[in-house]
Amino acid sequence: MRVFTLEPGGFTPRHAHEWEHEIFVHSGIGKVFQNGEWREVTSGTVVFIPGNEEHQFMNGGGDDFVFICLIPSGVDEI
Repeated sequence: MRVFTLEPGGFTPRHAHEWEHEIFVHSGIGKVFQNGEWREVTSGTVVFIPGNEEHQFMNGGGDDFVFICLIPSGVDEI
């Protein structure tokens, strides 16, 4: 489990990998790129990203965008 904070104007790189993600939005307004389109997410939103799916997160508001990312145990990324 990891906590990410994206400042206003911040974003993650667009990428894909073999493992899934489970995301819980803690605070702020963000956008997630998934299935070829952007959608807005806010506090309390849960997002499932299947393995090998291209995805990206960005801050969509004027305050910090904070989300918690869970990945399966044993993934070499950490």
